[in-house]
Order: sequence, then C-alpha cells, then structure tokens
Amino acid sequence: MYSTSLLSLLAVPLTALAFPTTSLSTRQELESLHDKYVAAGKQYFGTIADEALLADEQNVGIIQQVFGQLTAENSMKWESIQPTLGGFNFAQPDVLVDFATANNMLIRGHTLIWHSQLPQYVSDITDAAELTEVIETHISEIMGRYVGKIFQWDVVNEIFNEDGSFRDSVFFNVLGEDFVRIAFEAAKAADPDAKLYINDFNLDSADNAKVQAMVTNVNKWVAEGVPIDGIGSQAHIAAGQGSAIPDAIKALAAADVAEVAITELDIADAPAEDYQQSVDACTQEPKCVGVTVWGVRDNDSWRPGTNPLLFDATGQPKEAYNTLVSNL
Repeated sequence: MYSTSLLSLLAVPLTALAFPTTSLSTRQELESLHDKYVAAGKQYFGTIADEALLADEQNVGIIQQVFGQLTAENSMKWESIQPTLGGFNFAQPDVLVDFATANNMLIRGHTLIWHSQLPQYVSDITDAAELTEVIETHISEIMGRYVGKIFQWDVVNEIFNEDGSFRDSVFFNVLGEDFVRIAFEAAKAADPDAKLYINDFNLDSADNAKVQAMVTNVNKWVAEGVPIDGIGSQAHIAAGQGSAIPDAIKALAAADVAEVAITELDIADAPAEDYQQSVDACTQEPKCVGVTVWGVRDNDSWRPGTNPLLFDATGQPKEAYNTLVSNL
C-alpha cells in the first residue's frame, strides 16, 4: 500500500514540487553528481532512501537532481522484509523500487545476510539443514521479486571481525564459513544477471587486518567457484581518514573480483577534502564502479550529531558537495 503523499510525488515532475521555504524554494539548481560521475566513466553516484524519506518533498527533490542510484536503507533487511518465517513484507521495498524505476535510477539491494536486524526465529535455528533452507528461501523470494530491477546486491554483510576472523553469528556458528557459498549460490540462481557483493566496514586502510582477510577469503571462495562479483567498502569514516581510502580501494580491487564500490560513504563533519579523497579513490581505480553516500541530509543520518552528509539539515548543499561538483 502506497501513501497518498508518495503517490502524488511520483506523479509530479521535479519542476512542480513545492520545496520548503528554508531550502530549495530559492530555486537554486543543484548539479548532478551522478551525471558527472557517469561522464567520468563510472556507473553511478547514489544515495539511500526508504518510504519515509521518499515521502519528504525536499529529500525527493535533492535525490532527483543529484543522484542516479538508490540503495534500500532498512526496508530490505531481514527483520523488515521477513519478520516472521514465510511472512514477507514487500510494501516498503516496493515503494523504493517503484520510485527508482519511475525516475530511471539504478537500485542496489541491501542486504540479504547480516547478523544484525535479524528476527529471533532465525537466531534460534541450530540445525544446519534448516538454516540452509531458510537462507535459500529468503534469498530466492526477495531477489525473485525484483529480478531484472536490482542490478547489485549486498549478499553478505559485515562477516569479519577487526582482526580478520569470522564474526560470531547464527550463520557462522551453525554453518561455518559455508554460509557464504550457500548465500551466493542462492543469489546467483535467483538472478543470474545481478552483480553480487560482499560488503563490510573498516576497510578504510590497506594495512587493516580486515582488508587482508577480505581479499584472502574472497580469492579462496572465487577459486572454489563461489559467484562473488564485487567487494563493497562501506566507508563510514572520521575526518582525516579520506587520505587512506585510495590505497584501501586498490588493495580490495586486487582481489579476484570483477568490481568494487564505495557503498555507504559518510564522513564525520563532512570535510570537503576527505570527501574528495574518498571519491577520487573510486575515480582512479578502474575496477571501482560507483559511490553511494549513506543519506542525503544530516538530520536523516544514522550518525546523529556528526553532520556527515553532503547536505545540511535544511537541505542546503555543503562545501563537500560543492567541491565534488567542481572537481568532477
């Protein structure tokens, strides 16, 4: 079921949107980072959304002007999309997919297998055969619904500890590392044309043990025939860390995968230099296909009080946005 406000937004062209008087009512035109990045040879420059953000006119206006790809923020996570066994809830992800499709935007699916935001019924499974079936059904149902519409999926998310060991989770505890193969094979069967990613955070320095573990394990899995197409680096970083991102992206790109991406970029206090360094890291790496920033305006960020995004709480572009526009 779609909200009346969202349906009206989908039917109204950008030029007809009435933006709040504190922001884009000045009729300030924003330049598209997506168009500039595509012109630079990349596939996309994107952001996140879900139903609530797409019901906000200001947010929609910025998205339509600036970005060319949408990632589901929470609506495709397990507790949201299958809160009870066999009880799939597609209402919210349908809103995102329909909006992106109507606006000719690419879509990233996030995320299929993750230890967090997980219903208790999954965490309670102790039998390997049962968990395998639950994983395969979960992935088949979700990806099958959106086959041909979502071009990249984060199949497994945040599976390594900082020292490179496997994170404690129901998936690893019951199935060992074989859950990775199970998930990727199910994803490949559900949508053979989608690009399938392993995604993680703190992959922001080439020297990090997690980076080394990611590359080593991905190379092993690929050699064993696991259909991993890409590695996603979340890049939730602090000011001053942007300078390390280029070497980190190169280290990840050295793995036996077809592509890499920066998937969840946000930077505390949004320093323009760090944003530029992070985006440059992808620009300069041939395997890097795009950048996704984890939100539009600071007031919508999952990192409250850090002001990590390209637009402030009133929807005004910040220095980091202007710098990217100029340098791209």
